[in-house]
Amino acid sequence: MLDVDIPGFGQVKVKYFVSDFTGTLSSGGKLLPGVKDRLHRVADIMEIRILTADTFGVVKKELEGVRCSIKILEGEKHDEQKREYVLGLSPDKVIAFGNGNNDRKMLKTARIGIAVSEGEGCSVDALTAADIHVNRAIDALDLMLNPKRLKATLRF
Repeated sequence: MLDVDIPGFGQVKVKYFVSDFTGTLSSGGKLLPGVKDRLHRVADIMEIRILTADTFGVVKKELEGVRCSIKILEGEKHDEQKREYVLGLSPDKVIAFGNGNNDRKMLKTARIGIAVSEGEGCSVDALTAADIHVNRAIDALDLMLNPKRLKATLRF
């Protein structure tokens, strides 16, 4: 569990890391450099849950060997599906990553939402729904692995 007291933001006790895959942890369906190593380290701290439409059909292959659960979204309203998923985990125990319009509600609902713009960009709605914006997925993962950085970013 990630446990950090952030002045002005409050106590954060996060048990779940929920992330989009396409465009957030990957680009063109390929896991971004340095992400897999960091995911292994994050898995020692919290449960990893991946929510994706799996646009390129490769999420299971790309995350092979990573301790995580993968939920492939179907149908429509992925934004609502992701939001409902976070609500089911208890939003105050979730840190979420995303980059697309379909991530905006998940980012807003989670205790901490991080918008990632590497590779495929970031929608304005996802950006404004997030608590933090980073350029690279590895920078976002490093915030969880180095909680003092997270504290420095979110403190009032």
